[in-house]
Amino acid sequence: MALHREELPGDVLAQLRQGIVIPAHPLALTENRELDERRQRALTRYYLDAGAGGLAVGVHATQFEIRDVGLYEPVLRLAAETAAAWTDRTMVKIAGLVGPTSQALAEADVALGLGYHAGLLSLAAHKGAGEDELIAHCQAVSQRIPLIGFYLQPAVGGIVLSAEFWRRFAAIDNVVAIKVAPFNRYRTLDVIRGVVAAEAEDRISLYTGNDDHIFLDLLTPFTVRRGGEDVVVRFRGGLLGHWSVWVKPAVEYLARAHAAVAAGTVDADLLQLDSQITDANGALFDVVNDFAGCIAGCHEVLRRQGLLQGTWCLNPDEAMSPGQAEALDRVIADYPHLCDDEFVAANLERWLG
Repeated sequence: MALHREELPGDVLAQLRQGIVIPAHPLALTENRELDERRQRALTRYYLDAGAGGLAVGVHATQFEIRDVGLYEPVLRLAAETAAAWTDRTMVKIAGLVGPTSQALAEADVALGLGYHAGLLSLAAHKGAGEDELIAHCQAVSQRIPLIGFYLQPAVGGIVLSAEFWRRFAAIDNVVAIKVAPFNRYRTLDVIRGVVAAEAEDRISLYTGNDDHIFLDLLTPFTVRRGGEDVVVRFRGGLLGHWSVWVKPAVEYLARAHAAVAAGTVDADLLQLDSQITDANGALFDVVNDFAGCIAGCHEVLRRQGLLQGTWCLNPDEAMSPGQAEALDRVIADYPHLCDDEFVAANLERWLG
C-alpha cells in the first residue's frame, strides 16, 4: 500500500494549505499506566468539538514509548474511529513515524490502513547520521506515505538540521508540510530558506511547532531572496503539544491571525497576545527545568478539567516538576482568555459518555 499527495482528498490538502489547528494528541492512562480508552476517546471528541481541523497521533505528546508497549496501532485506531463516529467533517489525520527506515515504513503501513493522510517523520533516532543518509531515509518513507517534516528541538531529542538539508528535504515530491519546532529563530529561518531554495513554497505548508513563539510565527511574513526577487512565506497553522490543551481559544486566535494577515494589519493587541501565549507555555512545558515536565504539564491541565484522571506517563520518571503546578496556577489566573475551562465543563459528560 502506498499513497501519493495527489491522491489525498482535495479538502485535506485545502485545509492544510489554508491553515488549521492540529493538536498533538496525548495518551490517557489509568493509574496502572494502561490505556484508558474512555478518556482517550473523550480527548478526541474535545478536539473535534473545539474546532480543531486535524489530529496528530503517535507523536511526542502521545509518548514515543507507546511503541514499546504495543499501543501504537490501538491508539491510532481509537482516534480514527472516534473522529469518524463523532463528526462528518473531514479531519486531517497525521500519524507520527519514528525509528529506522524499516520501522518508519511499518508504521506508515499501519497508518495508511487506518485511513491516515500523512506521516510526521521524526529523525531523532538518526543521531550521528550524515545528511545523505537522512535524505535517503526520508525519500524511502515518502514512497509509502505523504510526509510532514519535523524539526524537533534538541532539548527533547531532536537533531540540528541545516538549511541545505531542508532544501533537499523540500525537494522530495511527496512532502506536503513541515512542522517547524526547533524552538530557535535561526533554525526556523533555516527551514524557510530551504523550502524557498527548493521552490517548494506552493506545495509545502509550514506549521509552527515552536510552542515558545506560536502566535508571532503565525503573524510574521518571512521574506527570502531568490533569483533577485523577494519570496514571502508564511506559517499556515500549528501542530503543537501546547494545542493539546486550551484548544477552543487556539482555534479562535488562529482565526484572528488569519484575519490580520488578510487585512495586512498587526496591531499591538496581537503582539501582546503572543507574549501571553509564550508565558503560558513556559509553565505548561516546564521551561525552567529544561522541559522535563512538558508532557505531564499538559496532562495536568487536562486532569484539572476532568478529561484525564491523572498525569501519569508510560515512563514513571516523567512527571510534573517541583513548582510547575504553582506556575500553572499563575498563568491560568493571569490569562483566563487563553483557557477553555467553561467550554470543557459544559461538554465533559457528553465526551465521556
